Amino acid sequence: MFASPIAPLQDRFGRAIRYLRLSVTDRCDLRCNYCLPKGFNGYEEPANWLSFDEMTRLVGIFAQAGVSRVRLTGGEPLLRHNLPELAARLSALPGVEDLSLSTNATQLVKHAAALKAAGVKRINVSLDSLDKGCINTITGRDSFDAIMAGIMAGKAAGFDPIKLNMVAMRGVNEHEIKRMVAFCLENDFILRLIEAMPMGSTGRNAQYLDLNPVREQLVAEFGLIPEVAELGGGPARYWQTCDGSGRVGFITPISQHFCATCNRVRLAVDGTLYMCLGQEEKFEFAPLLRGGASDAELLAALKSAIELKPERHEFKEQPGKIIRFMSQTGG
Repeated sequence: MFASPIAPLQDRFGRAIRYLRLSVTDRCDLRCNYCLPKGFNGYEEPANWLSFDEMTRLVGIFAQAGVSRVRLTGGEPLLRHNLPELAARLSALPGVEDLSLSTNATQLVKHAAALKAAGVKRINVSLDSLDKGCINTITGRDSFDAIMAGIMAGKAAGFDPIKLNMVAMRGVNEHEIKRMVAFCLENDFILRLIEAMPMGSTGRNAQYLDLNPVREQLVAEFGLIPEVAELGGGPARYWQTCDGSGRVGFITPISQHFCATCNRVRLAVDGTLYMCLGQEEKFEFAPLLRGGASDAELLAALKSAIELKPERHEFKEQPGKIIRFMSQTGG
């Protein structure tokens, strides 16, 4: 590895890249109807997955280049065997200051304590409804009880904060938003409301809901005020209760995009680095990792790859542009 710090990653638009979302598998045990279609089987072959050694080596180079935040994603990352082992290796890397996890929580009861011990600091859990029937319809299986048990196991393990991600969809779960806010305030969770993105046929079929009017309603209902502090380095804009005890985040890639401050890239399980969810620019690291490339060569490749990062997505202008599904990119 490098003997001294190197210049931090910066794209051609002057944005510092400090956040890597690392997909450890494209498999998932749910079929959320805005993410994966029923019957989908176009998964990457396990032989093409990066090994833990390869992931650790590459993340180490990202960290040396100034990337301090790493999030484990999928698919459902807890389907990757021995994930706490990888988490421990990544959390020990110099420069990695914040290791977090995105999960659907169905497997979290089994792994929460081990992940916390391995150095995972925070978790984000997908929870689109508090209604069992609605959740089971969205996810394509009887998943509600497992998800709720996983969330509470995460709380018992000491993860703080726990953020619940709710994709808000017109005519599907929009009537539950206020109930979800109240639930999160009561349990010391942070709710993040997310606009559906047109990724793949499933994303384009989701019932998009503009969150700006929703935010105005919640501000009035719960007395929310803008949050000044940055929480987690991601794209959410946060509002808090007047006493500072609760927070609600809004992720608005369609109605109010945040591309000018985008600080993240996504590494898929096969070693493909995607520069933007809504564009096709990418770079393949697997051939270098498996072809004997030195650390210096990997660093040079990383710097070149970051130059490919586009200025912004075009979800609104070209909603049919991205045909890959979210799980193939990494959440």
